Amino acid sequence: MSRLIHLNGPPGIGKSTLARRYVDEHPGVLDCEIDVLRTLVGGWEADFRGAGALARTAALALISEHLATGHDVVLPQLVARLSELERFEAAARQSGADHVHVLLTDNPVAAVDRFHRRVTRDPWHHHARQAVAAMGEAGLIAQHRALFDLAAHRAHTIIIRSHDGDPDSTYAHLLEALQ
Repeated sequence: MSRLIHLNGPPGIGKSTLARRYVDEHPGVLDCEIDVLRTLVGGWEADFRGAGALARTAALALISEHLATGHDVVLPQLVARLSELERFEAAARQSGADHVHVLLTDNPVAAVDRFHRRVTRDPWHHHARQAVAAMGEAGLIAQHRALFDLAAHRAHTIIIRSHDGDPDSTYAHLLEALQ
């Protein structure tokens, strides 16, 4: 049975890094990077959030079709609202696939620090940094709490500590959890 492997967590925790590595080592698995899809929506730079909403809708269709072929999808995407998480769960279920919710964590202060230290050439990163700056550090910490609250209501959430500076260890824990 195919799986939607949802790597959830705060910004900068390592979701995309782990997704890329997983896909590199598992032929046929799709890395559904919604932030990349966002950059394909006209006007995304002017309306970052609106383009994100459109990209999530497109991602749901892409995910569903790929899962229906019997192949896994990795979704590195922060989702802190239950209604949004349920959309991805429903897409997996309707495609005859399992939804595996993985929450990558670190302590909230360390997670904020990691986000600020993150260096990337991804075109959306500058806009994501602006959106986070608008929230402030208190907003990032509140978002971290919201992720834990969400996980508390999802009995099957897998929680993995993302080790700062040690993606190999975090990846090993992910592989172990997915067995």
